[in-house]
Amino acid sequence: MAQSGASLNAAARSFSEQTQFEAYKSVLQIMGDKPVTIRTLDAGGDKLINSVDLPTIEEKNPIMGLRAVRLSLEYPNILKTQLRALYRASVYGNLEIMFPLITSVEQVKECLELVNVVKQELKSEKIPFQEDTPVGIMIETAAAALISDCLSKVSDFFSLGTNDLTQYTLGIDRENPHVSALYNEFSLAVLRLIEMTVRSANENNIPIAVCGEMAGRQDSVMVLGGMGIRTLSMSPKLISSTKELLSRFTIAELEAISSKHLNNL
Repeated sequence: MAQSGASLNAAARSFSEQTQFEAYKSVLQIMGDKPVTIRTLDAGGDKLINSVDLPTIEEKNPIMGLRAVRLSLEYPNILKTQLRALYRASVYGNLEIMFPLITSVEQVKECLELVNVVKQELKSEKIPFQEDTPVGIMIETAAAALISDCLSKVSDFFSLGTNDLTQYTLGIDRENPHVSALYNEFSLAVLRLIEMTVRSANENNIPIAVCGEMAGRQDSVMVLGGMGIRTLSMSPKLISSTKELLSRFTIAELEAISSKHLNNL
């Protein structure tokens, strides 16, 4: 539902349950049996959405403010509307639902409570939905990475959002030209948080993927591969070259590359 800056000059829109349902249904039908992961509302910060359904909030530092899942839990009717649309659409394909910017187990539990409310409502209304739709979270803060072992107990899967993870870990606004040169996804702190999250996911047998710029860069996919990442989200045009690159290395060689970075050698 994100819009470009230019479109923000247009009249504000309302994203009703039916409007969202039709959009999700269309995507799921097009994709068929292939999994489709849809994150819940990720508004705020650098993601501007022009909608009459969202409150106007003035914040001095919006990147650190009421955004993503924080906004959804502050205004639960917005999240509930989206969840109803998602679950209604779930029968038309292979849907996965994902909550962004999680920082605590309590946030996940609050979201799952609302999921259960939506499921009970749909059952009482005799509206079909896929009961076992996987529900996962994004790991994009140091807080989430540090408690990833706990979060893995309440999540069906992880998606590592490396852009925000780097930004929040290093305390750097990557869009600020005065400090953007300090933004470094290969920072030892960031890599160790990624490694910690991968280990938590593996130990608890839940899938983990990476999205963000790291997932599409040749230098970083080798490091991620050596950490155990096997699912990367990238632009379609990068898939072939990434496959070709990784095919040149054994798992042991990728692990050695990762180890060098993780030990700051």
